[in-house]
Amino acid sequence: MNLQEAIQQLNSLDPQNPGIWPQWVRIGAVIVAALFVLAGGIYFLAKPVYDDLQIVEGEEVGLRDELENKQKKVAGLDAYREQLAEMERSFGAMLRQLPSKAEVANLLNDISQTRVASSLEEELFQPQGEIPRDFYAEIPNRITVVGNYAELGTFVSGVAALPRIVTVSDIEIRPTGSQRLKEGATPLRMTATAKTFRYLDDDELPGKGGRR
Repeated sequence: MNLQEAIQQLNSLDPQNPGIWPQWVRIGAVIVAALFVLAGGIYFLAKPVYDDLQIVEGEEVGLRDELENKQKKVAGLDAYREQLAEMERSFGAMLRQLPSKAEVANLLNDISQTRVASSLEEELFQPQGEIPRDFYAEIPNRITVVGNYAELGTFVSGVAALPRIVTVSDIEIRPTGSQRLKEGATPLRMTATAKTFRYLDDDELPGKGGRR
């Protein structure tokens, strides 16, 4: 049977009576039907499994990323500990520069001695009220001194060089309007705030019955 005859037989098939189809057509129809059934079965049975596999793979990627992030954190833990230790050392060094409550009077005396050593005339040295912070207290002191520019500079430098932390702020320098000094320079009056600090005792710390 040639191709033309096969085409003629296919065109003459009666779909309502497959029993009279040629044998090779019936065999082919059975094979095609079986392939459709197999493909449908594979699709409906395998697709849910494939979808589940995609979900599991997505979860695996997420878990892998989470594991990598945790590994990075663990790897950086030693560095974090070193940084924390360095911060604690720096904090301890700063804390040691703060006087205790009993040492504040000596610190204020050091500021006065620095003024004397700078050959300045003192018009005002007035401690203000303490300002409590988290673990320390600020102690501002209003000062007014008179001298030439070099003496004022020596005083500010001397205060900054004290072993305890002292800051000088709110500086205002003006001529006094009085007669000139022996060196021929016009005397200057400097008003400023010399701020000292002290650390709070345990009973003064917030949360331990101390004041804020």
